[in-house]
Amino acid sequence: MTLELLDADQARWDCVSLGEVMLRLDPGSGRVRTAREFRASEGGGEYNVVRALSKVFGRRAVVVTALVDNEVGHLVEDLIMAGGVRTDHVTWLPFDGLGFTRVGLNFTEKGFGIRPPLGVSDRANSAASKMAPGDVDWRRLFDDERVRWFHTGGIFAGLSESTANLTDEAIRAANRAGAVVSYDVNHRKSIWTAADRDPAAVNRRMLPHVDVLFGSIGDFQTGLGFDIEDCPVEAWVEEPERFESLCRAIRSDFPQIEVIAMSLRDSRTAGFNHWGGVISAGDDVHAGRFHRDLEIYDRVGGGDGFVSGIIWALMDAKSPSEAVDVGVAHGALTMTTPGDTSMATLDEVLRAITSTDARAER
Repeated sequence: MTLELLDADQARWDCVSLGEVMLRLDPGSGRVRTAREFRASEGGGEYNVVRALSKVFGRRAVVVTALVDNEVGHLVEDLIMAGGVRTDHVTWLPFDGLGFTRVGLNFTEKGFGIRPPLGVSDRANSAASKMAPGDVDWRRLFDDERVRWFHTGGIFAGLSESTANLTDEAIRAANRAGAVVSYDVNHRKSIWTAADRDPAAVNRRMLPHVDVLFGSIGDFQTGLGFDIEDCPVEAWVEEPERFESLCRAIRSDFPQIEVIAMSLRDSRTAGFNHWGGVISAGDDVHAGRFHRDLEIYDRVGGGDGFVSGIIWALMDAKSPSEAVDVGVAHGALTMTTPGDTSMATLDEVLRAITSTDARAER
């Protein structure tokens, strides 16, 4: 593995993400359709990663996004800042008085038992979805301020043709400036159902300048178009040749990708999931700890926790096998609290890698 990061003293930012930040409205243990109160928080697939890198892992993080200049936009801004992420590169769009340009909303039920989690996105015409090439000063970000790691993904690229073009522009700029570039396929059916575009074609367009690729089984299958045999998720851990074969196919098309990591989930019920992950770096494949029937509180953000844990570990010069252990542990902890974002501490993450109990800490 030959990931080459800028030294910390050569860059203003350790990590940057490009993506939409939505306002999440959570009815707690109830249903959206019968709720009278909602808990407000912020979230977004790409943003969740840098928030964890800042709040949990202590990295200098900034988000590139767009918000509308009204009270809801500034609520999201306040939540971002509370999460330790800088807003220096937020684009502010004027409010038109009616909401033709708006902040995206995400109503989210965490589910219970046989009732699965439910996300109801209300994000059409959001400020972030209208971003386009030329909107962001990449020269200022990558050449003047300098960035060690740039992260984005298929949720933002899938919002519109213009966000796909901006994502491509950003990845190329980051790559030219020497930042490590990671991409999480993060396939969302709701986005692509509303779009007359092929998700695999859009995602594949982004990958020629990507160094680190993340996804789930479904992401690699539906979001990238690879043929994957159906099998229990534990088979990917017990039979490493399965992942080796998939990685060979990916690198056959995109040979510059250094690291490929896949999260593993089987949702037994809303509260109990099988959970794990695998990573490929060079010729080696490593499986993280596999959790059978992991008890969770809110599954949203678990994959982003997996991604941010691996990024932190690789930035900290840990081995791929250590990195996937951190990713699995952090993803598991992210799912023990409400909301999209991680509330874990670094000490908790490191303990969870090997812990076999949940004894009270006193």
